[in-house]
Amino acid sequence: MSEQFDLIVIGGGSGGMATARRAAAYGKRVALIERGRLGGTCVNVGCVPKKVMWHAADFAERAAQAHGYGFDLGSVEHDWARLVANRETYIERLNGIYERNLDKDDVEYLAGDARFVGVRTVAVGERELVADHVVIATGGKPSWPDVPGAALGTDSDGFFQWRERPARVAIVGSGYIACELAGVLNGLGARVSLLLRREHVLKAFDDMLSDTLIERMRDAGIDVQMNRSVAELSEAGDGVCIDWVGGGEPAHVDRLIWAIGRLPNTDGLSLEATGLSVAADGTIPVDEWQDTSVEGVHALGDVTGAVELTPVAIAAGRRLSDRLFGGRPDRRLDYHNIPTVVFTHPPIGTVGLSEAQAREQYGDAAVKIYTSHYVALYHGVLEHKVGSDMKLVCVGDDERIVGAHVIGDGADEMLQGFAVAVKMGATKTDFDDTVAIHPTSAEEFVTMT
Repeated sequence: MSEQFDLIVIGGGSGGMATARRAAAYGKRVALIERGRLGGTCVNVGCVPKKVMWHAADFAERAAQAHGYGFDLGSVEHDWARLVANRETYIERLNGIYERNLDKDDVEYLAGDARFVGVRTVAVGERELVADHVVIATGGKPSWPDVPGAALGTDSDGFFQWRERPARVAIVGSGYIACELAGVLNGLGARVSLLLRREHVLKAFDDMLSDTLIERMRDAGIDVQMNRSVAELSEAGDGVCIDWVGGGEPAHVDRLIWAIGRLPNTDGLSLEATGLSVAADGTIPVDEWQDTSVEGVHALGDVTGAVELTPVAIAAGRRLSDRLFGGRPDRRLDYHNIPTVVFTHPPIGTVGLSEAQAREQYGDAAVKIYTSHYVALYHGVLEHKVGSDMKLVCVGDDERIVGAHVIGDGADEMLQGFAVAVKMGATKTDFDDTVAIHPTSAEEFVTMT
């Protein structure tokens, strides 16, 4: 016999958790189903462990610069295994917090594989659940290429299983994950080659960010290779041999990481039982309300192919529960002007339109660009000085700011506040009229001329 709920959430990642807990706060009976560790990609093999590794690489960089500040640290050795152990202890603690939060909010947590057996009926093991609303929030998984020997490489999930740092690593890809892992591994002492299929990284970002990042990566010692495509991988002793499309001298590395994109995670859900069709790329189409084509079935987060960021899934999930159960029928997520940070070395912060997007949308005559290239004060006493870059994209006679972009130290922390300003429709005059905080890098955003 089916058990009745108000809401069934499939997926215990950030979006699913947020949806379930918000619905439960409205007094609804909610079930959440997760087949892996609670927290999903972000907590277990994404944002959180990535940021821990980023901090480690950043520490290594600061240690190398300590002499300029009068410290003689001598030889600084890094214990990769200890870092991984500490990281995993932290993540396990987060897993436990997530489960306790579900219990505290009276969300019924079911560990196992979920599959649809009807439009809004879901089976988990021997149990069958039915609800007025079902939310699919199963996230994504790494994409793999169809080339001979591909299995000799690994993906970002596999990277977080490494218990020792390889000496030579090749990373295939040009997006967030590829660029971030390149910086982490390089910072912690590996010799890294970043293999780009074309001549750019972060193709959806402003050109200033992507072009500058390549310069900074090369300056830091990363071997950025353009127009490189892998034809085949083969074993080479304890490592991997890479043969190239178009020929050329093979390369030998200890490890290779595929970071070529992600796919929606819908395997095993039996979506056909709902009558729901997926898009050609496997994503689940939704409208602006997170509704699918089937009444009572909703989807959010990476499985929809929208902006694939943890805070986006959280925001969409909370708003969905507000609308369905909180008496707020107009609640939905506005997907415009969503800020994001790429934890490269140096980090990138960006919100709004790129210069190219603004020119396409508004026309060249309506767009005015302000830029700043500067060396942060931190580098002032260092022999090797690393520059930072900012850009404001403005449109119209009032120069409304439609894009704000920065690459350099502190970009990850300063961008949040400026994103609020852009979201509120701030103009260049608003920025000009804001007194600068000195000496900071953030002040460059309000002193551009």
